[in-house]
Amino acid sequence: MRRAIDHQAYYVLGHKTPNILELYTLGRKLGQGQFGVTYLCTEISTGIEYACKSISKRKLICKEDVEDVRREIQIMHHLAGHKNIVTIKGAYEDPLFVHIVMELCSGGELFDRIIQRGHYTERKAAELTKIIVGVVEACHSLGVMHRDLKPENFLLVNKDDDFSLKAIDFGLSVFFKPGEVFTDVVGSPYYVAPEVLLKCYGPEADVWTAGVILYILLTGVPPFWAETQQGIFDAVLKGYVDFDSDPWPLISDSAKDLIQKMLCSQPSERLTAHEVLCHPWICENGVAPDKALDPAVLSRLKQFSAMNKLKKMALRVIAESLSEEEIAGLREMFTAMDTDNSGAITFDELKAGLRSYGSTLKDTEIRDLMDAADVDNSGTIDYGEFIAATVHLNKLEREEHLVAAFRYFDKDNSGYITVDELQQACTEHNMTDVLLEDIIREVDQDNDGRIDYGEFVAMMQKGNAGVGRRTMRNSLNMSMRDVPAAL
Repeated sequence: MRRAIDHQAYYVLGHKTPNILELYTLGRKLGQGQFGVTYLCTEISTGIEYACKSISKRKLICKEDVEDVRREIQIMHHLAGHKNIVTIKGAYEDPLFVHIVMELCSGGELFDRIIQRGHYTERKAAELTKIIVGVVEACHSLGVMHRDLKPENFLLVNKDDDFSLKAIDFGLSVFFKPGEVFTDVVGSPYYVAPEVLLKCYGPEADVWTAGVILYILLTGVPPFWAETQQGIFDAVLKGYVDFDSDPWPLISDSAKDLIQKMLCSQPSERLTAHEVLCHPWICENGVAPDKALDPAVLSRLKQFSAMNKLKKMALRVIAESLSEEEIAGLREMFTAMDTDNSGAITFDELKAGLRSYGSTLKDTEIRDLMDAADVDNSGTIDYGEFIAATVHLNKLEREEHLVAAFRYFDKDNSGYITVDELQQACTEHNMTDVLLEDIIREVDQDNDGRIDYGEFVAMMQKGNAGVGRRTMRNSLNMSMRDVPAAL
């Protein structure tokens, strides 16, 4: 029995939010899903257009539905900053709806583009696959499994640019820990991996799904097809891939080799997302990535270690002000690493955690990262230090966070941060070995011996890279909108 929920004034987000209508004007309808409607919306203060997905709370009939929506928002915050994943702007809640405001992609679905074209050339299909599998690699590196990749869930930012793709709809996505096994059957019939149907799977299922999309890009039809849903599942479990019918005689052996390795029925023998990106067919006329993407947590620790002490303290202040849904993904990663549940990560736990996410760092390098993140020199990384060190730097672009952090240091509200105020902040953060004059000298552009708000913002943003529903649960519904017409 799924647990029913009490509809009396419950919060999906767990906290009050501003009224969306005070910040945005909602416009025409852009699309509709099982739980909600997506509208064009305009930010009143800037005139910038966004998309707003409004989910009806009346349709969230059990606790799992509520948890799914909450997790979707958490995962979008966790993935924010990737150039091919739609960026969340904020989430709002009122008595009837949860509203997710995100970047507007007005170029339409990749699905419609495939139907329109029939199929793509090999080079174009390779470029699109590189983007799609790049999203899979980024998700996996952050401990997220998408579970519902399909051409309908990739939108074009610009209708004239087939490569301006953004992944959307994380309504079925979940956080996973390395080695964790999942049993719930979710996804869409044509795209679902055999091990999902067998109720024993992990992130490898996303690579299978990307392989199905690649097959469709090259031929215009899905590799596993039948008149009934059960027939499709039987074909998926059988795993036979047709490379004989048109247009396969005209397609390169290298493309077939990649598809076979992505649609390998044994998850343990299937290529990983990174191995797909290194395959010669994807890299032809280009260079293979020389090494796997740094696990996201590692690349963020590296960026953090290069920062000055004031910036590290400011990030800690900002991290403490972030809402629960913005840092839930990092909390999942922290608990995965904190194996003894002590509330702090030791050197050995950090080493084992980074290894499980695919890192090959030497002990000395891990020690350097540990020392950089351990701001209070306690010998371990506590939860607050971990969040501050791994939060994505796009959070620094939000004016309200920068203002709040500056105010934290500017104790007397003079509009300047002085040596004495820095000294006080360092004491609060247990930072003893700090040369305060050096910090001020580095940041103070007009040499007046103190830091104003403009100088503070310049320091915070320096060196930051530019930042750019539900299909089924236990009962799958048909997805490739009338496929026979495409055959």
